[in-house]
Amino acid sequence: MKRIALIVAYDGTNYCGWQTQPNGITIQGVLNETLSELLGEQIETIGASRTDAGVHAYGNVAVFDTNTRIPGEKISYALNQRLPDDIRIQLSEEVEPDFHPRYCDSEKTYEYRILNRKFPVPTERLYSYFYHYKLDETKMREATSYLIGKHDFASFCGSKAQVKTTIRTITSMDVWRDGDMVTIRVTGTGFLYNMVRIISGTLIEIGNGQYPPERIKAILDACDREAAGPTAPAHGLTLIGIQFF
Repeated sequence: MKRIALIVAYDGTNYCGWQTQPNGITIQGVLNETLSELLGEQIETIGASRTDAGVHAYGNVAVFDTNTRIPGEKISYALNQRLPDDIRIQLSEEVEPDFHPRYCDSEKTYEYRILNRKFPVPTERLYSYFYHYKLDETKMREATSYLIGKHDFASFCGSKAQVKTTIRTITSMDVWRDGDMVTIRVTGTGFLYNMVRIISGTLIEIGNGQYPPERIKAILDACDREAAGPTAPAHGLTLIGIQFF
């Protein structure tokens, strides 16, 4: 028995998120089924990040145990020949038997993209959130300074979350504009349910002038979901990658 790690990229548009569920097609479900057929044994993958429906990824990480004699680095080639076009393995390799992507120390990086212009662009509709009111990315960037560090992010946690603590650490954060595209990038050691999307929705409210950047401090202190902004739509969010330590 050996443990194989995969770096998985996917377009989440047509999926009900990462995690296997009985009433919908998921990334994990497709991987499990395809790997089981390829290797001739029942395979159950474990993902590092259980992304929501519609969320995309360049570099989610998954592991599985197998008795196959296929070298770890070759599994990606065989798997990509069988997977649908919107899921692709970027790397496969054998790892230590005790490597677990959820319990190892790591940092995850997400980006939320906002198409900020008068009219939408059809080719961007699946991978960015169209927002036609003018956004001030400088104020949005200023607001991120209140979020960096270790805080209680209860105000930025979706109601479905079942966690022991809402304390999390954001290690870096930035906001920038490239033409009509405003990008929010956030890196942290762990995230709550919908945390990045709620942060993004709150920063949008600051960017459109509803609130000053320093309001973020009051939102954090409130520890109340009602204090923060809306949950930004899923399709604007992409898991960029995960770094393990």
